[in-house]
Amino acid sequence: MKKTYKYCLFDLDGTLTDPAVGITNSVMNALEKYGIHVDARSKLYPFIGPPLDYSFMTFYGFSKEDADQAIKYYREYFSVKGLFENEVYESIPEMLAELKKRGVTLAIATSKPYEFTVRILKHFDLLKYFDSVGAATMDGSISKKEDVISNLLVKLDAKDKSSILMVGDRHHDIDGAKANAIDSAGVLWGYGSEEELSSAGAEYLLNAPMDILKLF
Repeated sequence: MKKTYKYCLFDLDGTLTDPAVGITNSVMNALEKYGIHVDARSKLYPFIGPPLDYSFMTFYGFSKEDADQAIKYYREYFSVKGLFENEVYESIPEMLAELKKRGVTLAIATSKPYEFTVRILKHFDLLKYFDSVGAATMDGSISKKEDVISNLLVKLDAKDKSSILMVGDRHHDIDGAKANAIDSAGVLWGYGSEEELSSAGAEYLLNAPMDILKLF
């Protein structure tokens, strides 16, 4: 029997938009301050999705203090140029419009700070589709996907967890959904592999944005 979802929570980076150029340029800006030069942009793709402090500490061995400073350097570039070095994946607006037409409550659940998230959504004319925006805080007090989702569910007053689906491209999205006891769909057009998303336990794997409509 097909489940009936009434809420759809979307990750932003790698799910609705391809932010590779802006994020990697911003990371490069930060790493250069520490004398670290990265010759291939693709080496920084793992930064797309997870919280930044986690990425700087995990991929470059930064201390928490250095990671916090690196985030400031990252934002120097990102807040001016990086957030717009980004593009919406093909057919995303059409998919969102159809979900709205079907009466689905749509929300963003991202580890990107709220201020940047809203600016990006407005820039690409996507904000109009969403009933709520769940995001990280600039001070880092909320950054993990599970915390973003938890706060968002309170905001939405979504009590029936069986009616909620989280859609994202990395295991962090699937892990965050599991921590909140909701189903998840992993998308294969972003930056997570099929193996990563399957191993994390996604209930569904989607090849193209329009495939989301089959779940509603």
